[in-house]
Amino acid sequence: MKQFLSFFVIGLFLGILFIKSEVASWFRIYEMFQFKSFHMYGIIGSAIALGIIAVKFLKSTEAKDFSGKEINITPKEKGFTRYIVGGIIFGLGWALAGACPGPMYVLLGTALPSILVLILGALLGTFLYGVLKDKLPH
Repeated sequence: MKQFLSFFVIGLFLGILFIKSEVASWFRIYEMFQFKSFHMYGIIGSAIALGIIAVKFLKSTEAKDFSGKEINITPKEKGFTRYIVGGIIFGLGWALAGACPGPMYVLLGTALPSILVLILGALLGTFLYGVLKDKLPH
């Protein structure tokens, strides 16, 4: 229960942060894809920088997760095509839908019923990837 409460509080904080910073705003996403505003690029860039710092910290210390196990970050396989193709598919979906996977759930929390179509599509895409993963070229 304690772990659930911790995750709930973190999720609630991030949801409020996403709404207040306009990360979940369709208009801000539209602006970004038209290169009219630095707003989203600044948020994404600062998230990348913070992520790099956090991963370096976790790798350099013996940090533990909520259950007390040591956090081990395994390196990803090297590859160019998989990341380019995956990034293009992700970016096209993001541009067409106007919602990234994180803010989709925030938008659901704001009682936007049409977001359910996107969430179902994202879940279907994730399921299909799981089914086809072993058949895709490496």
